Amino acid sequence: TKLVPTDESWQGGIMQLYRAAAPTTKDILRQLSPTMRDAGVPPKIVEDRTIDESGVDGVGLLYTQIGKSGGDEVKGEDEAEGGVFGAFGFGEESVTLPTLSEDDMCVFVQPNQEVIDSIETLSTQSAASASSSGISPLIALINPQWRNVDDALDSASKSDNVFGAFASFLGGKGNSMKRLDTLGYETTYSLEGYVCKGGNIRLLKRFDSDWIAFAENDAGDAWVRVGQQADRPRYQDVEKFLDDKGVGFKYARDLGMIPKL
Repeated sequence: TKLVPTDESWQGGIMQLYRAAAPTTKDILRQLSPTMRDAGVPPKIVEDRTIDESGVDGVGLLYTQIGKSGGDEVKGEDEAEGGVFGAFGFGEESVTLPTLSEDDMCVFVQPNQEVIDSIETLSTQSAASASSSGISPLIALINPQWRNVDDALDSASKSDNVFGAFASFLGGKGNSMKRLDTLGYETTYSLEGYVCKGGNIRLLKRFDSDWIAFAENDAGDAWVRVGQQADRPRYQDVEKFLDDKGVGFKYARDLGMIPKL
């Protein structure tokens, strides 16, 4: 296992993940901006942390302002540092969603279910403003904080009844996912990982591909494609992929009981 960074300074946690994701998101916005592509001029980028009500949930809203003067801007930075007031939800700035032109782009970084209302509002407003030109600004979600796999509350919250509504109130993601589906959000790129049969598994999905499952070989220096399907493979699907390829449990491979991968 290789540790990056090697000085063991990576402590994990949602705020440290945000501090890594935000600069990457800014780079993506600059590269995709039409002003950067056509004239080599980077757009103004606004990083709005007021959308993170607690200041410590690692949520941000980054968007371009094509044609606006001035350098990049950060809103709500004091609250984002998780001071005494920010940590308990006191004294935040009110969230004002941006007005986007057709050339602008907006990214919700590490959104959680508390910002679904903002995602829905901004998406609806942008779609309405684009009705005349037929072009709407790009709105994307990066590293959402809800899990792809369902727990009991997630499964229950998908029901269209009182129990489903109660499960959503308790934190089930079903209602949030329905709202995103209605807005037309689709998976553009996803890379996930877990362990199956004792070995590392990666699931890869691009906007133009099926979900593809890879298994790490026993030398730890390559990934072997073991299967693919249109829907996101469940754990049982990946287990069947491995069975079909003749891949056994890792402990048995390590002990020489069966061929290595």
